Formats: sequence, C-alpha cells, structure tokens
Amino acid sequence: MKTIKSFIFLFALSIGITSCSDDSNGTTPVAENPLDAYSLTSSFEANGHVLELYSEKEGLTLGYNKLYLRIKEISTGTYVPNATISWNPMMHMADKSHSCPKSKISTMADNTVYTGFIVFQMASNADEHWELNLEYSFGGTTYTTSKQIEVNAPTDGNRTVNVFTGTDDTRYVLAMVPFAPEVAINDFSAVLYKMDSMISFPVVEDYSIAIDPRMPGMDNHSSPNNENLIYDRDTDSYNGKLSLTMTGYWKVNLQLLNPDGEPIKGEAVTEENESSSLYFELEF
Repeated sequence: MKTIKSFIFLFALSIGITSCSDDSNGTTPVAENPLDAYSLTSSFEANGHVLELYSEKEGLTLGYNKLYLRIKEISTGTYVPNATISWNPMMHMADKSHSCPKSKISTMADNTVYTGFIVFQMASNADEHWELNLEYSFGGTTYTTSKQIEVNAPTDGNRTVNVFTGTDDTRYVLAMVPFAPEVAINDFSAVLYKMDSMISFPVVEDYSIAIDPRMPGMDNHSSPNNENLIYDRDTDSYNGKLSLTMTGYWKVNLQLLNPDGEPIKGEAVTEENESSSLYFELEF
C-alpha cells in the first residue's frame, strides 16, 4: 500500500511540474512590452530597424512631452540594448526652420527603452511641420534617420508653454511639466530654456519663478502655502509647490526672476492688476 501511495504522489507531482513549465502550445511566453501603458505615436522602418516612439499622452502636443524610444532589429525581431541615441526636432516653416528645447536621452532599467523629453513651442499646421531627426549607435555602427511628426495644440486650449522676450532682450521658452492636479499641495515643476540660435536652446540655470495661482471665475482668489519654483541642478528643472484648494479652472500667474531677484518677465497680481502676462493654465 505504501508503494502505491508513493507512486500516486510522484505521478501527481510530475503532472504539476509539466503544467507549470509549458503553456498550451508548448512554447515559451512572449515577453511583455514594458511600454504597454503608453501611447505608440509613431513606428517606422529605417536601416533594417523598426523605431518606435511612445508618449505618456495620446499624441505629441504643444509644450512638454515625455517620450520613450525602442529600436528593434528586423532580422532577429529583438530590441537593441544599450544604444547611444541623440535627437534633433526641426520645425520647417515657410521661410525658415528652427529646433526646440530637448533633453538628452537616457537608458532605462531594462536597457532596451530610452527616454527623454522635448518641448514643442508651436503646433504643426497645414503648411508647417515638425521633423524628428535621430542618430543612434550600437555594435560599432552609427545610423541616422528622420521622420515627420505631428504636434497638436492641446484640446482644452490651456496654456502650458510660454515663448517670450525678457527685459534683458533674451528669448525664453518656459514650459510646465505635466502632472495630475489634486485638491492638495501639489509638487509643481517647469523647465526653462533660452534661445541662443535657431538650433541652440541651452538650459537657464539659477533663476527663480514666483507663482501666484488664482481662480478668475471665483473672485480671483488665491491659495495658501505655495512655494516658488527654484532651480534644481540635478534635474535641470524648477521645482516648488502649488496649492489648489478646489476643483475648477486655475490660472497660475508667474514672474521670472534672474539670479539677482530682478523680474525678467511677468507682473505681480494686485487689486489693480488681476493677472500676469506670464502664466500657466490648468483645469480639473
């Protein structure tokens, strides 16, 4: 009897091991796409590769865009790890072309996903378009390619990027980093660049950005416990706190201050002046 029980136990164990190791087709499951949670905005072939561009939004929009890239070798169907990638977005207008602020591209944890951000300061239209130029290297070879991309204006019409000339005669691009606003004290960030040329947009360091959020539809009331945006050298961004006391439409009035605390652009909100010429908008 003991021998029979031992045989039954071993037989059941072998069935369990087989069912756990094999799927219904007897093949190894395909690895999940680490970017399934994001939107595939563009996929195109070049140099024997498929280049995939993903966004945290439904598509590319005016302002700050966090983006993700993958490179797949067509011959093997595998994604390329540890590549070196640079990009250069170009807006082609009727009489000129220009670039825009952009970050460097870094490699994420699984080594086949690359990420960075681009700040588009104008949307595409029927006569003017953006082109994304890419250069990437791996295995001792460097490749180049380009793809026309569409950049849309935000559907809600809210301002999330400002392009302006300061009192110092410098051209600036200031963009809000997207976040999910809550009735709370929110982490609030922005990025600031200056336009040295049609191609060059270096980061502006060591300025500060004063914020004064207001609800124009509610007697233009403000909120407590806001913190101005201060430059963070580790992230090349400006970080502070934004207090939102209720849902609805908010105008975040801004003043850009140079390292000496002198206003470069934007005005304080007073009884006589209900808003700044420099601002972001959000509604939730």
